[in-house]
Amino acid sequence: MLTKGNTILITGGGSGIGLGLASAFHSLGNQVIIASRRKDLLDDITKQYPGMACYALDIQNADEINAVAKKILGDFPDLNVLINNSGIMRAENLKNQTNLQDMEEIVATNLLGPIRLTAALLPSLLLRPKATIINVSSGLGFVPMATTPTYCATKAALHSYTQSLRYQLKDTNVQVMELVPPYVATDLMNGAKDPHAMPLDVFIKEVMDLIMSDPRPAEICVEKVKQFRMAGESINYDSVYRKFNDGVARCL
Repeated sequence: MLTKGNTILITGGGSGIGLGLASAFHSLGNQVIIASRRKDLLDDITKQYPGMACYALDIQNADEINAVAKKILGDFPDLNVLINNSGIMRAENLKNQTNLQDMEEIVATNLLGPIRLTAALLPSLLLRPKATIINVSSGLGFVPMATTPTYCATKAALHSYTQSLRYQLKDTNVQVMELVPPYVATDLMNGAKDPHAMPLDVFIKEVMDLIMSDPRPAEICVEKVKQFRMAGESINYDSVYRKFNDGVARCL
């Protein structure tokens, strides 16, 4: 991926990792477009970053995804980078499932949203000389946190989808990358207040440094997430999984 001269759409760009990436790419002179549900928040952000554009988007709504994608392509026909970053994370008690609304919203946001938006924009991206799709998964897609089962399942599924997308597009102009964050200090599950979370600015800097040092990685993994990313490929998976979840349980 080229780090300059792009027109980049970032979902979930109103806060957290999405906003961090938007700020970093904007500072490099890219045309950045952020999308999320809260238009008032997006408007405040774009005032801070002259030239940045924004669109209200409910990523759970399939019809709205198609309509907003069409609007963005009409306004920015040179769009060549899509960063699927929108995500929600909620704790769930699988022993007491009286309402599946949380699960369904997590699946719609974290998995169906990226799939639908990719499908809506891919025909246009295939026409660009150089294009990139970055799907933001999670270290929890490789070592799940048992208290947030659906979130972890959607991130594992997004990893699998990204692999298939990369393979199917291997002979095209569209590069497919996966960003695998660790536990980062964002608003997800009140992580912004947790001293154990990786500071957002530190994470974004390491991510940008990795992209600049290797513009064609299949995966972008900061050092802090590598233990989780590689756990399933080692003989230590069961140990890592149990130690991690026992530690989480003690904190609850």
